Amino acid sequence: MSGHRIPAGIVNAREASAAFELVRHRPSPELRPFVDHHWVLRWDLTGRGPHEQVVLPNLAVNVTFFSDVAGAFGPGKRPFRYVVAGKDHGIGVRFRPGAFRAFLTGPVTMISGGSVPLADLFPGAGPVTESVRNATDDFEMIRAAEELLLAKHPVLTDAARAAIEAVETIAAEPAITRVGELSSRTGLSQRSLQRLFADHVGAAPKWAIQVYRLNEAAARIATEERPDYAELAFTLGYSDQAHFIRDFRSVTGWAPTEYARLNRVQEQESRREKFPGGRQV
Repeated sequence: MSGHRIPAGIVNAREASAAFELVRHRPSPELRPFVDHHWVLRWDLTGRGPHEQVVLPNLAVNVTFFSDVAGAFGPGKRPFRYVVAGKDHGIGVRFRPGAFRAFLTGPVTMISGGSVPLADLFPGAGPVTESVRNATDDFEMIRAAEELLLAKHPVLTDAARAAIEAVETIAAEPAITRVGELSSRTGLSQRSLQRLFADHVGAAPKWAIQVYRLNEAAARIATEERPDYAELAFTLGYSDQAHFIRDFRSVTGWAPTEYARLNRVQEQESRREKFPGGRQV
């Protein structure tokens, strides 16, 4: 897959894995300049309550083919929430940040923080969604989604390539923590970066840098047994821990300690289900 440090952002990954199955697939060669991957979601919660999944903000545009949600979802500044219930499946297409502009008639900011119905962007989307619903395997879903996308005959412009390269520079180089540093690294002025990101990414360069920093922080907090928040703030380029905590809460909705506790609680509950009586491993 293209890029580096692609933020997954799935909150409570352990609980999520018990509620649904998520499988990622590479796109066809024709779509690799535009698409990071396809993701297929399946769940069977028959006899169980619904599950609300939270996904942290990221820069990707996702096009989804689900029975209740079929649309293009732009990058946002708030966690995305989706409820799965009953039994169903569907597919999503995660685009490389900067590449979805080829499928729009205007700047990506037109869908930032929101969504557009699939039928508004792609003629014939209704039958494709129905094909996905009736598919018997992942590759039938992928084929139906890719045929719809390729029918637009997308072209990656030089500006789009520059936007993609700028985002992947952020992804590949954690030391970039300021827009001025990105400007020096790419050779583009800060004003040019602002215009480029508004048109092709749908988010400001400053926010793009913050997304990668805070998704990385969330991943470390969720997996490290005893996170060192002061060290983490320093590693991510924050001048002080308080600033890091404020940013983390504004993006995720939780303070770092709350986010760590949330993941620890889910882990403990999962262990208790496997070992009744409280015996731990």
